[in-house]
Amino acid sequence: MAKDPVCGMNVDEKKASQKAEFGGKTFVFCSPGCKASFVKNPGQYVR
Repeated sequence: MAKDPVCGMNVDEKKASQKAEFGGKTFVFCSPGCKASFVKNPGQYVR
């Protein structure tokens, strides 16, 4: 399980349909909305 960096929800990395890469790392999301927020400003969610 991985944590959605936007909302903090636990997401199964193998089943996640929403993914994005940033800084050489793949992030998974619980929903298209969380992914859209991340893609818009990834630096806000990755420290």
